[in-house]
Amino acid sequence: MRLSSAFMPTLKENPAEAQVTSHRLMLRAGLIRQTSAGIYIWLPLGLRVLHKIEQIVREEQDRAGAQEILMPTIQSAELWQESGRYEAYGKEMLRITDRHGREMLYGPTNEEMVTDLFRGDVKSYKDLPLNLYHIQWKFRDEVRPRFGIMRGREFLMKDNYSFDIDADAGRVSYNKMYVAYLRTFARLGLVAIPVRADTGAIGGDLSHEFQILADTGESTLYYDKAIEDFELASLTGDIAPETIERLQSLYAMEEEKHDPDNCPVDDADLRTAKGIEVGHIFFFGTKYSESMNAKVTGPDGKLIPVEMGSYGIGVSRLVGALIEANHDDNGIIWPEAVAPYKVGLLNLRVGDAACTATCDDIYLSLRNAGVEVLYDDRDMGAGGKFADMDLAGLPWQLIVGPRGLKNGVVELKCRATGDRTEMSLDDALAKLGA
Repeated sequence: MRLSSAFMPTLKENPAEAQVTSHRLMLRAGLIRQTSAGIYIWLPLGLRVLHKIEQIVREEQDRAGAQEILMPTIQSAELWQESGRYEAYGKEMLRITDRHGREMLYGPTNEEMVTDLFRGDVKSYKDLPLNLYHIQWKFRDEVRPRFGIMRGREFLMKDNYSFDIDADAGRVSYNKMYVAYLRTFARLGLVAIPVRADTGAIGGDLSHEFQILADTGESTLYYDKAIEDFELASLTGDIAPETIERLQSLYAMEEEKHDPDNCPVDDADLRTAKGIEVGHIFFFGTKYSESMNAKVTGPDGKLIPVEMGSYGIGVSRLVGALIEANHDDNGIIWPEAVAPYKVGLLNLRVGDAACTATCDDIYLSLRNAGVEVLYDDRDMGAGGKFADMDLAGLPWQLIVGPRGLKNGVVELKCRATGDRTEMSLDDALAKLGA
């Protein structure tokens, strides 16, 4: 994409309404714009990041054996009345009445709808286990939406639901998702701490939150350093159940549940850090299958309520969380896996024929090699170009100027480290994969 044609409305000043780093940088870098409290338009740069995170989440769900569907955003209130959650869920649920007087709602989650789907089409234990997921927009009417997309009212979420014949099989499904989440966050370049959690309105007695470490996090965590030492890179192929149980047994608590007088971890091994919740998984057994009569015929021919779990990842929230964990005073620092573009190509002298011709050739070479590139071909000063590229946070900046070209070199800057290296154009292109 040529920046002269791109819709990337950057801001020089910090917006007054932005209270946290991610909100401020997303507005300044032209990733989002607010339309009303807690509701945002995703602009081209931000949407590219959102799609990349979504794809990594999708790949790890598929890898774990889940199957993708797509459920609607609007649900019938009858399903929630059947499960007993319609009144219990509270004012966060946006309730709607259609033109025929039917009670509807904008879904905050999908346990009821997917249970209704299951009970209509699955009749035998032979069709289990089953795990269905979708990536869909949700709405929760937060009383005080704040922190930009970190706590907005409308958000993109991956939620999936497992169905099993008994509790032991249900725990196997739960552990598959537990590992899938660790793999997902590792691919995003994040350290995720699995914290034993309350089940809240979802129900059940087994739950973990996944908190990524960031200095600006909302929660204070206390955890065994062995969690950080655990080799996420080893989570390939099938994982032995005892390995998962070992990781789940390691101590990790939020501050309000941490009892320093009775903590099982020695002070030397106890770590404390700020965390941001980006995922939550639950195993709630037969809570919904009992109330909504979601049963299958077992091996003995008798009807059995299925054991269920649900698993959520805040896909849009992850964009903000990644920024909170990866930024400096100049802007965002995207991990390469989710960066909107891999390379920012800067023409420092648009009026110079040699610079422009070289940059045009580089742009074509990178694109032909499948390297995503944002080409700053605007006729403006170098300072503004450097500032915008640092703000946007692309992993690499390839800088072309008349002085360097005379010496047969271009400059390659690594955004994460700030290191700038002069090299031949061929070497620079080879390093960038072209």
